[in-house]
Amino acid sequence: MSSTTRAWHLASRPDGMPTNANFELKEIALSELAEGWIRVENRWLSVDPYMRGRMNDVRSYVPPFEVGAPLEGGAVGTVVESRSPDFKEGDIVFHMFGWREAVTAPAEKFNKVPPLEVEPHHWLGNLGLTGGTAYFGLLHVAAAKEGDTVFVSAAAGGVGSAVVQIAKAKGMTVIGSAGGADKCAWVRELGADAAIDYKAEPVMPALMRAAPKGIDVYFDNVGGDHLDAAFAAARNNARFAICGMIDSYNGGAPPHAFRYIMRVIAARIAVKGFIYTDYLPLMGEFYRDMGQWVANGAVKSRETIRDGLDATPDAFLDLFRGGNMGKMLVRL
Repeated sequence: MSSTTRAWHLASRPDGMPTNANFELKEIALSELAEGWIRVENRWLSVDPYMRGRMNDVRSYVPPFEVGAPLEGGAVGTVVESRSPDFKEGDIVFHMFGWREAVTAPAEKFNKVPPLEVEPHHWLGNLGLTGGTAYFGLLHVAAAKEGDTVFVSAAAGGVGSAVVQIAKAKGMTVIGSAGGADKCAWVRELGADAAIDYKAEPVMPALMRAAPKGIDVYFDNVGGDHLDAAFAAARNNARFAICGMIDSYNGGAPPHAFRYIMRVIAARIAVKGFIYTDYLPLMGEFYRDMGQWVANGAVKSRETIRDGLDATPDAFLDLFRGGNMGKMLVRL
């Protein structure tokens, strides 16, 4: 076996929208296989919007990427060599050593996939961080329940599309926003009761038409004018789960002024940010419910796939250019 692998590194910190110049592909040495370690060859890599924040040298819920060091992210791979009693050759594992072709590390850094009959890439999508973020944000953070009217931004993305389907599986009315007619058509195919094309008209009047009696839940992936519209449309005791604000990740236009923030008081709106890892103790519940929904077709997946390690930076940048439908993945 080779003693080296290829890995993408952060070459420099981006100023605004990242470019290919911020990434560098290098050959790196693989550590020797110590006792209790395993060697994994990656098959699928995930790129996600939260990775943009780690490119900045700022304090956050995860440490920033180091300039000159390999990047990290979700990945699924196959164990090709093991010195751990917990893993054998051929086991499929998911882990956070993405942006590279292979890795050797302590066995506790890897998770064996649960015994569900699904394709391996699903452990990076609806059965992984993406689906878990949707599940916990909607059902635990926002406490969404049957009969609620739910507004989801970026509803054609990986997380947003999962939120749409979970909400419908739980008997909710769902309004999703997406950019462009094709994406809105797919959001409706997923079961959404209405889809707002934010590229065709402002979000505010479109949301007011789609939810004339207001919304009970807002699942925010975008921020900006979507968050403003949600404040304006919120009913009494509405709950907002703040998952991401991709509108502001790369700077550029100034943030919206929260024109309707005062409605938090009169409507008694609860606004809560959250992180997927907050809910790791509840993964058994998530696998039980999501596994059943995936198996019976209540939750479907759609992936935008780029092939080869060389394609990883462009796959990541396409997240901010609207280049994905569903989950963005890199296939090795």
